Amino acid sequence: MGLAGLAASAFLSATLLPGNSEIALVAFLYQWPNAMVAALLVATLANTAGSLTSLMLGRMAPRKELSPRVEALFARWGSAALALAWVPVMGDAIPLAAGWLRLPLWRCIVWLTLGKAGRYLALAWSMSWMIKH
Repeated sequence: MGLAGLAASAFLSATLLPGNSEIALVAFLYQWPNAMVAALLVATLANTAGSLTSLMLGRMAPRKELSPRVEALFARWGSAALALAWVPVMGDAIPLAAGWLRLPLWRCIVWLTLGKAGRYLALAWSMSWMIKH
């Protein structure tokens, strides 16, 4: 699989297409535990790029009403809501909504990256802890 496979899985996982980036990261780290930094960087950047693709698609979408739940999320948290774009089910909709709302791009990139990096760091740390114990 290697880093290219991890990148493909991470990118697809952040779009509406199916992908299992968490499984790919764990499998990669199991095979190459010494490449943790590279794996975390690749997974984070590719997953962020996938979400940015969704965000850009949202910017191109015609204006319609958002669900009250999504509107409330952005009304309260703004761009910071993108830190939750990794959450299963609702996470894929957050970048689309952010794009549709035309939130500031640089803030979106920062929050997306922080959320995705945090998730992958927690996963890698958990895996390394379980292997040691």
